[in-house]
Amino acid sequence: MPSSEDLLVGQHAPLVRRLALQLIAKLPASVELDDLMQAGMMGLLDAVRRYQQSPDAQFETYAVTRIRGAMLDELRSQDWLPRSVRSKTKNIEQAVHVLGHRLMRPPTEAEIAEEMEVMLPEYQQLLEEARGVQIIHYEDLARHSDDAQHLLDQSQTTDTQSTHWANPLGQLVSQGLRRALVTAIKTLPEREQLLLSLQFEQDLNQKEIGAVMGITEGRVSQLRSQAVARIRAALAHADWHESPGEAEFQALL
Repeated sequence: MPSSEDLLVGQHAPLVRRLALQLIAKLPASVELDDLMQAGMMGLLDAVRRYQQSPDAQFETYAVTRIRGAMLDELRSQDWLPRSVRSKTKNIEQAVHVLGHRLMRPPTEAEIAEEMEVMLPEYQQLLEEARGVQIIHYEDLARHSDDAQHLLDQSQTTDTQSTHWANPLGQLVSQGLRRALVTAIKTLPEREQLLLSLQFEQDLNQKEIGAVMGITEGRVSQLRSQAVARIRAALAHADWHESPGEAEFQALL
């Protein structure tokens, strides 16, 4: 007869696949689904072994934190975004920031490309390559913190974090960062605001967003990357000081 641990692993294996699919949709094509799922299964097994039943923390809630944490560790170990792309995306963010101050409005794609001294098609290709760049990285969350430890290295999940994850209100990011995000999103061009609304509020996939907006899936990817670059440029110069923890970061992915 299977043990209780085996039963829990078998019962929640579909959860690993679901979380992996959600995460890989935001990452470059170079990231393999099987790699994420393998890491997620290790996270699930770890959750099964560590979980202590509590009325405040259901197993699935606890497992989600462990599974996603294991997947993020796997991504970090792979260094899934090439260093050259990281460097170029930082150049995009810098160009967006400089042009925004100079023009007093969101710059167009053509203006950003000109500022970067590249042709428009080359700039758009870079946006496609950078589709895995997230709005917030662990390094960003720690930028005002005196703690030198990398947040991805904080592998221990406390009961407080599990309870935090179980509470929908607790999934909100810190107030200072949240205000900065809202402000940054409001300054986006209307088309990019619509795209983010369709993705995050209406939960549409890339194909569905393309159909609504009358553009190709590739163009959806480019516009999302550009919106993220604009937001990151704004956040880099925003004055927020809170340092969210693991659960808040999970809500940003």
